[in-house]
Amino acid sequence: MSNRETGRVMKRGDTPARATIADTVTDELRQLIISGELSDGVPLRQDALAERLGVSRIPVREALSRLEREGLAASYPHRGYVVTALSRAEIEELFDLRAQLEPELLRVAIPAMTEGDLRTAEAVLDEYNREIDAADIGMWGEFNLRYHMALYAPSGRKRTLEIIRGLLVNTDRYTRLVLTLGTGVEQAKDDHGGLLDLCRKRSVNQAVALTRDHIQRARLDLLELLDSQQDGDGLPAMKTA
Repeated sequence: MSNRETGRVMKRGDTPARATIADTVTDELRQLIISGELSDGVPLRQDALAERLGVSRIPVREALSRLEREGLAASYPHRGYVVTALSRAEIEELFDLRAQLEPELLRVAIPAMTEGDLRTAEAVLDEYNREIDAADIGMWGEFNLRYHMALYAPSGRKRTLEIIRGLLVNTDRYTRLVLTLGTGVEQAKDDHGGLLDLCRKRSVNQAVALTRDHIQRARLDLLELLDSQQDGDGLPAMKTA
């Protein structure tokens, strides 16, 4: 029996109750979607995924159910699960929600930030920038998620953090596409570095304003890309290099 089947694939300090096989499978499938390896509209066949990940169908079924709740997958009668494709209106809505929630969460988080919190965010950002400089696009969405969540975590607002995490998961697979095509890469790096500097200085109002601007820039870049490639709803399929 493999390590995955026995539940031994887990982070340090995790217990079997916290790091189940379904947790691991969910994380792996989520990353495949965020990275674009499983692109919009691709069928998520349970048998094929179970074979690919070396597990039974049971954790795959649970993982797909979780991803459906996150908005990354959808199930249809007689078709099974597929990777969701967001319409233009849905993308706009998600970014509008981010622009409302994230700046205010950062406003709460900054006064509570410790030096350890700042070092954690800096470590994620350093790794993110290395991936960008190496044009290794597979993890861009994941590192963007980790970086923003590291900045917001000191707020302690668990419900809002969970909502924002869901928004980031759903938008990062599309912002990754924009970065892949070279649009706004340097601006994004400048924004991320500027945010960390402002957090260190406890410049709350400036950090809040930059967060809002950062989200709006990502929104505009993505919508311009969408409009330039097609007239209807949906986005072109994302492919990894």
